[in-house]
Amino acid sequence: MNATIGAQVLPTPTGPLSLLVHDGVLVAAGFTADPTEMYVRLPGTLTAFPLQTVDDLGKPAQAVRDYLDGDLFALDTVELDQPGTPTRQRLLAALRAVPAGTTVSYAELAERAGLPRTAARAAGSACAQNLIAPFVPCHRVLPSVGGFGGYYYGPPVKEWLLKHEHAL
Repeated sequence: MNATIGAQVLPTPTGPLSLLVHDGVLVAAGFTADPTEMYVRLPGTLTAFPLQTVDDLGKPAQAVRDYLDGDLFALDTVELDQPGTPTRQRLLAALRAVPAGTTVSYAELAERAGLPRTAARAAGSACAQNLIAPFVPCHRVLPSVGGFGGYYYGPPVKEWLLKHEHAL
C-alpha cells in the first residue's frame, strides 16, 4: 500500500487542474493550482497519508491530456473512489454515466439514480460535494429553469467544459 497521496497539477485552457491519487486510484481532482485545497476535503482515512507532489501520476494525467486533445471519453476510463452514503454513491454513479456531449437536469439525475424526481436537492448536494471533477462530471448537470447553475469552480469553468464537449 502506498503511504502517500500523490499530487500533480496539469495546465488546462480553463486553469490548473490538480489530481490526487492514492494506491493508483484517483481520490480527488479539481480546478485549482494548489493540491492542498483538494487534500483538505478528503476524508480522514486519506488525510492520514502525507501529500506528495509527483512529476507524473500516469493514467489519470494521461486521461486529462487525452480529454483536452479531443478524446471526450478518456476520463471515463480512470479508476476513482470517493466517500459517500449509499444514496450519494448512486447519484455519483448516475452522474458518471452521463456521457460527454450531453446534459441532464438535477431531477433527471435523481431519476437515473433510481430516486424520485423530487430528490433533485440530493442530486444538487452530491454535485456540490463532488471531489473528483471533471471525472465525475457534475458540470453536465444544468438547472431545469435554464442557465448554467452553480459550479464549485465557477460558471466560466463549467461553460468551458460544456463547450469543449460540444454540449452547448
